[in-house]
Amino acid sequence: MIKKSLILFSLILLTSCSQRDPEKQLNFISGYWEIESVEVSEDSVKEYKVNPVVDYIEIKDSKGFRKKVKPRLDGTYTTSESTEEIEARIEDDSLRLYYTTPYDSWKETVISAGKDEMSIINRDGMIYRYKKFSPITIAKDEKKE
Repeated sequence: MIKKSLILFSLILLTSCSQRDPEKQLNFISGYWEIESVEVSEDSVKEYKVNPVVDYIEIKDSKGFRKKVKPRLDGTYTTSESTEEIEARIEDDSLRLYYTTPYDSWKETVISAGKDEMSIINRDGMIYRYKKFSPITIAKDEKKE
């Protein structure tokens, strides 16, 4: 029984470690992301049921940008004027995202990133949990002549 428990524990540990591999995480960062919740402290979590704005992140060769976009019902997006430049670096076995704007610069650490979910901790210790954004589109009716 103890041997089976040790094997199970080892498998769980190996699986969870592979999801936190910074090289693999970087492959999942690009795309449209919707904030699901923000953990301000251990006792305070803000849930987001509906988001009027989502983050579009694009990283190629460790450089890229993040932009706020508003999804429209026709499947297109309205984009904001501001862009945050991003440089992705692997440091201390973690994926770090360095942001730069004309007004500020800061660093965030990716806790986990996968196909459909991502968690990032910012410089204030707040943990942002994202889910991959899936647009809701309403097709226009075509006139039949």
